[in-house]
Amino acid sequence: MASRAFVRQLAGYGLTTAKILYRLPDHPIILQTYIWQDYDLHPRFPELQKFLDFWTAKLDGKLHSVTVAHCSLIKPAEIRMLKHELSLH
Repeated sequence: MASRAFVRQLAGYGLTTAKILYRLPDHPIILQTYIWQDYDLHPRFPELQKFLDFWTAKLDGKLHSVTVAHCSLIKPAEIRMLKHELSLH
């Protein structure tokens, strides 16, 4: 049986990492960092959007900024031509 992550990658999901800066509720001048990582669809990022909606509705720390990195892990094979051929007997 294939893992859930592998099945999602076959469906077009890629590994998404979000660096979230938010303000501490008691000290709004201080910024704290939170790293979120999951499989998500580029460019709309529905899973990340769902998480940020939850954050805004349920958590006290006001969001300052979100930086997103995304990588499709399953890609076509890269082919390179070699200039030399070696034979091993």
